[in-house]
Amino acid sequence: MTEEAQPQTPSMNVLAQYIRDMSFENILAQKGADGEVQPDVQVQVNLDAKKRATENQYEVAIKLKVNSKSKANDAPLFILELDYAGIFNITGVPDDQLHPFLLIECPRMLFPFLRRIVNDITRDGGFPPLNLDTIDFLQLYRNEIARRQAEEAAKEKAN
Repeated sequence: MTEEAQPQTPSMNVLAQYIRDMSFENILAQKGADGEVQPDVQVQVNLDAKKRATENQYEVAIKLKVNSKSKANDAPLFILELDYAGIFNITGVPDDQLHPFLLIECPRMLFPFLRRIVNDITRDGGFPPLNLDTIDFLQLYRNEIARRQAEEAAKEKAN
């Protein structure tokens, strides 16, 4: 009598979260400002994931860069760079689904904490608290896959 292998239910545990690197530069305070300043905020997001030495453990990082400039004269107000990471124990995810899982579901778990840090840092840095819009990690992942496919197609055309 043989038993069919039952698919394992996917499981994710956050083992740790931490700021791996952070830099906040208040350019406005250094140079001074004349009157009211209307900010224009640009946010760049990059994701990184890697396997750790321990079985089923992965480190996932959200690398965020926020540039704020004055709408009036394009003068820089502040720059925030934040590398926020989490250590995850993941089981039951098929190998072919692990890459998207690491770059979509894991950042989704980290995002509320990242948002809070950005809010606190900008407020403590002398600006109104920056409340990041929710990031669509699925769309970010799809865009990256499309970019890589276009890059591969361009390489094939060149050869």
